[in-house]
Amino acid sequence: MTAGLSTLFREIRGNVVLWLLAVVPVVFAVKLRHPEAYTLLFVLSVLALVPLATLLSHATESVAARTGDAVGGLINATLGNLTELIIALAALRAGQYMLVKASIAGAIVTNTLFMLGASFLIGGLRHHVQEYNRVSARLQTSLLFLATIAMLVPSIVPDADFAASSTFTQQLSVGLSVLLIGTYALGLVFSLKSHREFFGSSDPAEHGEAALPLGMALATLAGVTVLVALVSEVFIESVQEAAVTLGLTSAFVGFIVVALVGGAAEMAAAFAGARKNRLDLSVGIALGSASQIALFVAPVLVLLSYVLGPTPMNLLFWPGAVVMMLISTLTAFLMTSGGRSAWFVGVLLLMVYLIFAMTLYLLPPAGQ
Repeated sequence: MTAGLSTLFREIRGNVVLWLLAVVPVVFAVKLRHPEAYTLLFVLSVLALVPLATLLSHATESVAARTGDAVGGLINATLGNLTELIIALAALRAGQYMLVKASIAGAIVTNTLFMLGASFLIGGLRHHVQEYNRVSARLQTSLLFLATIAMLVPSIVPDADFAASSTFTQQLSVGLSVLLIGTYALGLVFSLKSHREFFGSSDPAEHGEAALPLGMALATLAGVTVLVALVSEVFIESVQEAAVTLGLTSAFVGFIVVALVGGAAEMAAAFAGARKNRLDLSVGIALGSASQIALFVAPVLVLLSYVLGPTPMNLLFWPGAVVMMLISTLTAFLMTSGGRSAWFVGVLLLMVYLIFAMTLYLLPPAGQ
């Protein structure tokens, strides 16, 4: 344990970005003393999330070095999405269902386009051509496509009888949530147990030694995830007021800003894996996180809304969000079907993401 702590402290001393960990207690201090300083809290929380994400990526790499990239990507996606789940639960209790749905849709689009595209770009600039397991990528994009269909169906329910339509939509959302959670569980069994031989790493590079002992890496993963969740709550509380001050629309904040900050930990690990020619880890984190949000986090929130929310939440998203999720899924499927990547593939994915971001910034959805 002592050796693990020494290794962890060496990591912090040797990385300038990790020195920003000093901002973490400042966030909580400002929150206690000046809770109305929304813009300051917004800036500080973003600065605090950067080193926490970097530290989380180091711990994840240490775990992945022993468990393999498939399990390592699943662990990172799960812990990263745990933070987003905690944030969504806070919004759920407050009845802010539009914010919950915007963050869900934004996280799916951000992971499939921005995180995956940036990983391809970063890795491609350092390595001429990179390879990854296309079978794993195809499975994740197929799961995403299924979830997108489930989110599309409630939006095409006839609304001739509003009361009947509302009841039907709610019942349908519960049924779809159960089906999606069951599909996600079967997908884990398929990829990690019954057919795990098809989901090994395609990366020929040497992975090297783990930076941290396994016990310390797991403890760091757990501890940092809790800190990320706490700082993210401060971020969510301050981001709406700060957005008004900075001139940002609520749609842009929920779909783009919240998704980017909420996925900072996963992005740090994905980008680090791409730089080290471990693209299987990067693809596993990006697509695995997106499919986990779509098939697990979103349906769980629907079911928990019956207990925690003022009223039940459904899977009825506004049409623009469904279209963006569908386009993102199809784009990711096309770009990952070959199992090879170069830097320009990342540029194409990022361009699609920027088109969506620009559209939301200039023309938010109706009612926002």
